[in-house]
Amino acid sequence: MKITARCHPALRALLPEPVPASRVLPEWLKTMPEGRVSEALGGAEIRTIKHCPPVIDALRHGIIVRNAVDIHLKDGAVHWDWDPPAMPDSLISRSPVGVHVPEQVAGSPFEADHLILKFTNYWTFETDPDWSLLVLHPVGFGDLPFHTLSGVVDTDRFAAGFIHFPARVSPEFEGSIVRGTPIAQLVPVRKDIELHLQAMSSDQISASRQVQEDLAATPGTYRKHFRR
Repeated sequence: MKITARCHPALRALLPEPVPASRVLPEWLKTMPEGRVSEALGGAEIRTIKHCPPVIDALRHGIIVRNAVDIHLKDGAVHWDWDPPAMPDSLISRSPVGVHVPEQVAGSPFEADHLILKFTNYWTFETDPDWSLLVLHPVGFGDLPFHTLSGVVDTDRFAAGFIHFPARVSPEFEGSIVRGTPIAQLVPVRKDIELHLQAMSSDQISASRQVQEDLAATPGTYRKHFRR
């Protein structure tokens, strides 16, 4: 599945490029223990999440869009120092950030008594037919002072449009969201899903038990035999 990212030629040399998520892994993954650790309850040696392929694959999946410019928050105000060239042939905002007023999320889990920032994205994204992009807060970056709201965009049809990223900022945060900070992770998905619910057959129960026994007996079973 191919994702094509495009930006206005006047901004091409100014913007941090979207990159595969595998190239923007969080720092904690690099610094946490490599192998086994002793757990507090019984002192047993257990593997860290560095040995969990589903976690690692989630961190590496899709692409990362990065903040275009340093954004400074202080005393309830938002500042930046950026003067992009004029683009008379485009209607895209020259402001790297906008806002949503609190009333727009009243009654939702995102309710807040302060403004919600909206990061301006200067890239369009095109996917293959029948594929959309799921917008997520960058996986593994829970320590950022904001949380990007999720959404799905039909980028096979909306290929010429810009996807901007609303984000709920911690009300206590004062400081800078620097240029290049991951602001969204875009993951290709298909929207049409059929869910079938079934009771397991005796053969499926037996196969499932064998998988569980193999996982318990041999580290790396999933990675070696089931992971693409």
